[in-house]
Amino acid sequence: EEGVFHVFLALDLTEETLEEAVQEGADMIITHHPMIFGGIKRINNYDSSGRKIMRLIRNNISYYAMHTNYDVLGMAELSADYLKLTDREGRVGMLPEQMTLRECGDFVKKALALHDVRVYGDPDRLVQKAAVCTGSGKSMIPDALAKGAQVYVTGDIDHHTGIDAVAAGLPIIDAGHYGTEYIFMEAMKKKLSQKFPKLQISCAKIKSPYITL
Repeated sequence: EEGVFHVFLALDLTEETLEEAVQEGADMIITHHPMIFGGIKRINNYDSSGRKIMRLIRNNISYYAMHTNYDVLGMAELSADYLKLTDREGRVGMLPEQMTLRECGDFVKKALALHDVRVYGDPDRLVQKAAVCTGSGKSMIPDALAKGAQVYVTGDIDHHTGIDAVAAGLPIIDAGHYGTEYIFMEAMKKKLSQKFPKLQISCAKIKSPYITL
C-alpha cells in the first residue's frame, strides 16, 4: 500500500536521528532545519549528507524540511504562546506580570523546559514588555529596541552582541538556538494528529547538541 503511515519529527536530520527514524519504522521524516544548506554535487559515502541521502533512499523514507516558511510564520508566535505574552504586536508583547530580569530568566527556562539560559543585563532590573525571536535573533535587536521591549528572548547571542544590547538598554535572555526551537516538534505533532488522526507520529529524543559542564 502506498502512502505515509508513520511520520518522524526532529529538529535536525543527524545520522543519529535518522537511525532513530529507521528503528521506529518511519516512512517520512519532517525536520525544522534543512539538511542541505549549500548545493550538493554528488552523493556518496564520503560525507555525512551523502550518507544520509543514501540511507533515506535505501529505507524508502521521504524527507521534508520546514525551516524558512515555518520560521517566519510559526516559531515566534509559538514561543510567544509559551511565554504567555499578551497585547502582542508582531513579536513583542507583555509578560503575565512585571518581574525582575532574573525571575524572567527562570520563567523562560521553565516555559521552554530548558536546562539553562544565559542572561545579559542587571538581574534585578524590572521587565514586562518582551520581544521574542527564535533561532538566531541578532539582527532583530534594533527592531526590539524600536518597539520599546524591556527584555529580548532569543538564541545564539555572542559575547559582544550581548554587551552591546545591554549598553543600548536591552537585556537579553539567550535560550540557545535549540532551546527556542524544540517546541517545533510538539506543535507539528499537534497539527498533524488533528489533520490525520490515523497517522502514527514519533518525535526524536530531545537532546541538546552540546553539554554544559
